[in-house]
Amino acid sequence: MTTPDTRRPRPASDILRTALRRNRGAMIWGTVLMGLYQAGETAFPIALGLIVEHTMRDRSLGSLGLSIAALAVIITTVSLSWRFGMRILQKANTTEAHRWRVKVAACGLQPVARDVDLKSGEILTIATEDADQTADIIEVVPLLISSLVAVVVAAVALGLADIRLGLLVIVGTAAIMSVLSVLSRRIGSSTQEQQARVARAGAKVADLITGLRPLHGFGGNHAAFRSYREVSTEAKLQAVTVAKVNGAYAGTALALNAVLAGAVTLTAGWLAFDGQINIGELVMAVGLAQFIMEPLRLFSEMPKYVMIARASAERMALVLTAPPVTTPGSEHPAVGGNLEIDCVRYGTLRDLKFTVAAGEFVAIAAYQPRAAADLAAVLAANVPPDAYEGAVRVAGQELGELSVEAVRAHMLVNPYDGEIFAGTLRTNIDPSGTSRTVSEAVEASMLTDVVALHRDGLDYGVRDRGANLSGGQRQRLSLARALAADSEVLVLHDPTTAVDAVTEQLIARNVAKLRRGRTTVVITSSPALLDVADRVLVLDEGVVTAEDTHRNLLAGDADYCLAVAR
Repeated sequence: MTTPDTRRPRPASDILRTALRRNRGAMIWGTVLMGLYQAGETAFPIALGLIVEHTMRDRSLGSLGLSIAALAVIITTVSLSWRFGMRILQKANTTEAHRWRVKVAACGLQPVARDVDLKSGEILTIATEDADQTADIIEVVPLLISSLVAVVVAAVALGLADIRLGLLVIVGTAAIMSVLSVLSRRIGSSTQEQQARVARAGAKVADLITGLRPLHGFGGNHAAFRSYREVSTEAKLQAVTVAKVNGAYAGTALALNAVLAGAVTLTAGWLAFDGQINIGELVMAVGLAQFIMEPLRLFSEMPKYVMIARASAERMALVLTAPPVTTPGSEHPAVGGNLEIDCVRYGTLRDLKFTVAAGEFVAIAAYQPRAAADLAAVLAANVPPDAYEGAVRVAGQELGELSVEAVRAHMLVNPYDGEIFAGTLRTNIDPSGTSRTVSEAVEASMLTDVVALHRDGLDYGVRDRGANLSGGQRQRLSLARALAADSEVLVLHDPTTAVDAVTEQLIARNVAKLRRGRTTVVITSSPALLDVADRVLVLDEGVVTAEDTHRNLLAGDADYCLAVAR
């Protein structure tokens, strides 16, 4: 029998501790200022009680003037301490939320994917709502401490008047917190589940938007919308549950606070009637019973926000602590552009073996689309090396020994469904702004007509996912981006499926001309691209079954002719 490791790190707690530690200075100043605010608020009824007592006893204008000046000081302290305290805390809160958003986004954008069962829409929710709610801990702790200050000041002041009043506040506050701590745990678990369901609904929306055109094409949009409605309804029902729990919490807190305030008021009235406290102390007690409602409300709400912050931190930990799918190497490819696939078995690929020499233009005609997708995924390093058998070598070095950044700088794999981002034509073609072949890439991809069509040229605005471009324009824009990268090895997967035959013919010739002397692999069934290749590899049932020029294969291979002839 083994003893459990009680020192195992708790990621959510670590995230909250990190947020508190690096905002320590802002929280100290915020706590001091908010403590002054709460102390000033509490001091107001105390001052009123003293003023009533001394005014009734002395009945002098000097005492009245001094009392008014004291109230002015208290009001000024309350106003300024609140303003500057909240300014400090909210700035720290906003900054901390930004840090966590960036960190979650950085995890999602790393070259090596993390082993986390979340879709992009769920990660988006974590990077926004959960990051914001986690950062709220920066405000929660100072407000909790300052509210405690107000309760303590009120208890001490009432205790000086009569010990029973002070004990009533202390015991009542402890009882309220005990009751509400039970409800706050329910809020934390309910909020975590709500965030998860909202994230799933967001992921479903992202999937629907991505595949909206194909869904309309085969009439699957209604079924897809029904599927989203089910997920959204689950999120709505959970949101209603959370609202009910929050409502029960707020109602219980308000009722208990009101009961405590009423108890303090009635007790003070009874003590005054019995002559055990004077009129000034009665005014102070009644005033404190009213003023203490606000700090008690804040004090009783803070556990709820702590549980919400913890629940959001646990969801962020799903992304931040997830291990990478694979551990890449650290080496860089040697000079040279040869590419070798050595007996690779993955998905539909069966002992696939071929070599592309440096500077060669090779086309791969895949009879099965799935095999083409599997080959592109392996070459793009989207599949961990330990997930397939065999080896992929770039410039003589195995893919697993190279860093992912180095591989993608040396070998670019452009997918058939390359994403188009909101921005301009120029930023989509050259995101880093460092390419020296933008104009050549635009010309080779036949994107010149799109550029000439708009007055802004390459600075023409592109909407998210290229919503204001046609399918063929989006595809040519993606091809231009791949060509502008000018990588040593370029792999294109079906780069011309959405363009007409004439444009496809021109693109094929332009790509072959622009990439002359650079290693290029095109996975395609396009006759135009197959014709300009130095040689064509026929990929059937996961293996290379034929190899020759396009025209020789047309003349001697009936299956090939049937597969690629249009």
